[in-house]
Amino acid sequence: MLHKNTAPSLTQKLYRADQVKHLELEAAAKLGLSKFELMQRAGKAVFERCVSLMPNTQTYLILVGVGNNAGDGYITALNAVNAGKKVILCAVEPEREVTGDAARAQKAWLDNGGKVEAFNPEMLDRCDLIIDALLGIGISGIIRNEFADVIDAINNADVPVVSVDLPSGLDADTGESLGRCIQADITITFIGIKLGLTTGAGKQSCGQLVFEDLGIGKAFAEIARSDASALDIAHFKGLAPRPVHSHKGSYGRLLCVGGNSGMAGAIRLSAEAALRSGTGLVKVYAHESSKIQISAGRPEIMVISSGLEEALAWATCVVIGPGLGQDDWSRATYETVLQYCQNNPKPMVIDADALNIMASTASFVSIDDCVMTPHSGEAARLLSVSVEEIENNRFVFARQVAERYHSTCVLKGAGTIIDDEQNSWVCRHGNPGMATAGMGDVLTGIIGSLMAQSVKTALACQYGVSLHAKAGDIVAEKQGQRGMLASDLFDTVRMLIND
Repeated sequence: MLHKNTAPSLTQKLYRADQVKHLELEAAAKLGLSKFELMQRAGKAVFERCVSLMPNTQTYLILVGVGNNAGDGYITALNAVNAGKKVILCAVEPEREVTGDAARAQKAWLDNGGKVEAFNPEMLDRCDLIIDALLGIGISGIIRNEFADVIDAINNADVPVVSVDLPSGLDADTGESLGRCIQADITITFIGIKLGLTTGAGKQSCGQLVFEDLGIGKAFAEIARSDASALDIAHFKGLAPRPVHSHKGSYGRLLCVGGNSGMAGAIRLSAEAALRSGTGLVKVYAHESSKIQISAGRPEIMVISSGLEEALAWATCVVIGPGLGQDDWSRATYETVLQYCQNNPKPMVIDADALNIMASTASFVSIDDCVMTPHSGEAARLLSVSVEEIENNRFVFARQVAERYHSTCVLKGAGTIIDDEQNSWVCRHGNPGMATAGMGDVLTGIIGSLMAQSVKTALACQYGVSLHAKAGDIVAEKQGQRGMLASDLFDTVRMLIND
C-alpha cells in the first residue's frame, strides 16, 4: 500500500481553453486587476523567462497577430527594448486594425518609438531568438495561408522559438495542429495549463512548458472546474515501509499471461518489471516453447504452460497480453482468462494482443478493477476509428475507451493519459527514447505489480505510469535517449520505488 496520503498531491490542474478565456477576467477582477494589467503581467513574464532561460540572446524577432496574444507580444517587446535588447517586431498583417487592449499595447509600443514591420523571411537571419505571439487560444478551424507561410519559415529557421501561451496553430484543447503549428523550444502559458499542451503532438510542439499564473492562479482555480490533472512522481509518497515480520506472500501474487511461441521477451519484461516493483511472487503462464527463454537468467520468475485455472485462482492480480499473439492458442488462453475473471473478479491488466483480440470480440463483458493499456493503434481498433483521430483528440478517446469497456484506460504515448470514466490524469514525464520495443510491457508489469500489492486501481495507474516515465527520463539523462532498452529501466524503477 502507499503511504498514509493515499491520493497523490497533483502539481497542476488542467483546463479547457474556453474556461481560461471566460474566467480569467473574473478571477482578475476579484483581485482588482484589469485585462490590460493582466496583459502587462504576461508580457513582463515572457521577457523575464526569455532572459533567465536564454540569457545570451540579444536580438529578438517578435511576431504578432491582431488578438490578445499580439498584445502580450507588444508588451514583451516594450520590456525587451527598455532592458537594452534589440527588437524587430513584425505583424503578419501590419495594416490590419488592432482593437481593445491589444490596441492599447500596440500604442504603448509605438509611443515608445517602436515600429511594426511586415514579415520578411530574411529577418530570421538577423535574430537569435523568435517570440511567437501570432495566434492565441481563440482560433478555430484551419489557419489561413498567410499565417501558415510564416509558421513554415519559423519552423525551418535554425533559431530558438519561445511561444506565448501556446504555439501558434495548436488547438489548445486537443493538441491537434490546425494545418500548421509552431514547433517551439519553450512555451510560456498563462493562468491555467491547457489540456492540449500536455499530450500527443501538443506536447511535442510546446517544447519545455513553463507555467505563469500571473498572480491570479489561486483565484482562477476557485471558480474554474479542472478537466484533468498533471502527474509528477515527486508528489507521490511511494510504498509504505515493509513490516519486519512480513513474508513474500504479503506482497501479492501476480500472474502474467502471454509469451506465445517466438514471443517470450514481452511477458518476460512484464514479469521482471513486476518483481522489480516489489511483487512478492510472480508467475508466468506461457506457451510450452517459451518456458526456457522466460526463465533463463531470471530464476525468480515461476513459469508454467498448463494449469491455467489453478494459476488464476492463486493470483491476487492478472496481467494478460504481452507476447500473447492472435492464433488459436492465444484466443483459447484469452477466453479462459476472461471467463474466469468475470466469474471470479480480481484486479486485471489487459495489454497488447489481448486488446487486439478484445477488439475483434463483440462479447466482451466488463470486469471490476480492470485496466486497459492501449497505444493509439490499439485504441483505434478498440473504438473502430483511425489512429489519426485518436492522436488528434487523446483526452476524448481515452475517456471513450474507459466508458465503452468500463475500465481504467491508460492511453500510452507522449503525455500518457489515465482515465477512469470520471477523472483524467496526464503524465508530465517521459521522453522519445522510450519509443522502443518492450517499453509498454514494462509499464504493464509495474501497474500489475502495484495492483497485486493492493494499491487501488486508479492510483496504481497514476503512480505506475509516473514511475515508469520518470525512470525513462533518468536513464536518458545519464546515458542518452538513443539506444535505450526497456530492460534498462529496471534498476531505476527499483531505486524510485524505494525512494
